Amino acid sequence: MKTAHKNNLKKIAAITMARNDDFFLQRWIKYYGKEIGTENLYIYLDGEDQNIPKNAGKAHITKFPHTDMSRATGDKYRIGKLSALAQELLKTYDIVIGCDCDEFLIVDPDTNKSLSEYLSDLKINTTVSGLGLDIGQNLNKEKVLNKQEALLAQREYALLSTRYTKPVVINKPVNWGSGFHSIHKHNFHIDKNLYLLHFGAVDMQMLLDKAAARGPDWVNHLRRRGNGTINATSNLPVRNEKWLKIARIIQTYARPIYALDKPGMFGLKRVVKIPKRFQKSGI
Repeated sequence: MKTAHKNNLKKIAAITMARNDDFFLQRWIKYYGKEIGTENLYIYLDGEDQNIPKNAGKAHITKFPHTDMSRATGDKYRIGKLSALAQELLKTYDIVIGCDCDEFLIVDPDTNKSLSEYLSDLKINTTVSGLGLDIGQNLNKEKVLNKQEALLAQREYALLSTRYTKPVVINKPVNWGSGFHSIHKHNFHIDKNLYLLHFGAVDMQMLLDKAAARGPDWVNHLRRRGNGTINATSNLPVRNEKWLKIARIIQTYARPIYALDKPGMFGLKRVVKIPKRFQKSGI
């Protein structure tokens, strides 16, 4: 693998906020810790009852008292805290990656660069995005997830999703919109070798278990309606890798009228087979 000299690497931090999500948080720590060092991870835990992940290492972890809020209010509260954290970190870091704990920014292995090497070499104009891939279980072909094994070794399909083409990489202080989905008054710069992998719908049984914790109505709703991503990966035709490039071009120029700071796809729903080389990420 071709590598940049270590002293040429920029200083990169990654931040997230989580509640009752140890499964993904441990994987988030493992992945970003390997890429940029656990000492450069900053994690907010929503609730003083939250356990510190076993693999936290040198990560900086802060607990906040949990307050029940509506979804919209909670989203604004969380992103406000994370935007403020990123702004503070940019006083000493060159780059900050901000994302949910079930989201993983990867660089195409064909570049022969690690994530830190690639971002260090990249000219960033305030923000950069990876193409959003929403990983879903194909119920016709894929088994219940083995939680001890790598996720990408068990899942082969993703929905090309504008929702997860997020401006998660910044090098100047900004205010993210809820869920890191946008930055007001900043356009998208979707890099040709970066991908943001979202795993929230990686397994139907996991979704059913989460719904059961919220009550029988949630379970009934999920069984009746299914999950949008899993419905797509189970039922839509599977496209080849060329659609990664096509989707990137479309999302670079298309914008929904109601959200000009977010990418669009003209309503197209396309499921792609995840390139096997992405398994090299270890996720």
